[in-house]
Amino acid sequence: MNLHHQDLARAHVRARLGEAEQARAGRRLTRTRRSGRRAEQLAQQARLALARTL
Repeated sequence: MNLHHQDLARAHVRARLGEAEQARAGRRLTRTRRSGRRAEQLAQQARLALARTL
């Protein structure tokens, strides 16, 4: 019976670790998208500034 509880505890820990990894991956993706949008905004501003000087 004790082994059964240990197996359940291990499965729970594995599940929590998996959830934590998914959350980290989601945050990484969000950061990547945000920085990509920021780069696009900066590029657009640079294009506009260049167009104004011409």
